[in-house]
Amino acid sequence: MTVINGAGVADARTMLFVPGDRPERFAKASATRADLVIIDLEDAVGPGHKDAARQEAARWVDTVGPAAVRINGVGASEHAADVRALAGLPQLRAVVVPMAEDPGALVALHQRFGPQVAIVALIETAVGMVRALEIAGATGVTRLAFGHLDFAADIDAATSDEAMRYARSTLVVAARAAGLPGPVDGVTTDLTDPGRAAADAERARGLGFTGKFCIHPAQVEAVNGAFTPDVEQVRWARRVVAASGAGGALRVDGQMVDAPVIRRAEAVLRRAGAERDGQAQRG
Repeated sequence: MTVINGAGVADARTMLFVPGDRPERFAKASATRADLVIIDLEDAVGPGHKDAARQEAARWVDTVGPAAVRINGVGASEHAADVRALAGLPQLRAVVVPMAEDPGALVALHQRFGPQVAIVALIETAVGMVRALEIAGATGVTRLAFGHLDFAADIDAATSDEAMRYARSTLVVAARAAGLPGPVDGVTTDLTDPGRAAADAERARGLGFTGKFCIHPAQVEAVNGAFTPDVEQVRWARRVVAASGAGGALRVDGQMVDAPVIRRAEAVLRRAGAERDGQAQRG
């Protein structure tokens, strides 16, 4: 999928980070099947390399190709310089805002970057979680995302699925209530086993997430697969939708089918259709 506007950012299943101070990796990241490449100016870049990373990110977005950029958080010493360097670049597709807590600050960023740039609000603190619905409803916010590692550190909790389940569900509900697509889940730190990333993505999909951050190209295909309906799911969805035209009480594969089941089937077909569209654009 070539992301060309805010709607594309909203549909992205895989968002692949690449360090801003490693420009030799930008093209490699863009050549993967990641739906969106994010040049990272925050966690992946050491304090002594921020200026160089900012310059390389701006150069790529200005002269080479479309991308998103994770800037340093509002209030961080590098934040204002990041915004100055990126504002007005025509191929900037999205800005990922870490430690998002203040809806007003996100609105201000939206006004600075313009309507063509999607704002992805990365929730990583207890304050951000409590304000998730306000943040999701802020003008310009296209997607919520979850930084579970920082969030766990902030609340002094484990990073296990059980410990993070309430937070993940909170973001899913906030996104839905604000009319946004499902949130983007945090990274899988295991770089040796793509299956672990796929399992994490499947768990997130089950909770209502519709995308995931990746930190290595090897994770991309596995995560894409986890967020894309398989053949059997598509066949089931088609049977349900076809049966729904008959009206009255429905039964498909021995199971009762009512309005919520039909909506779920329609959502499966939409996700499958989005994947086909993405393949056509990449081809």
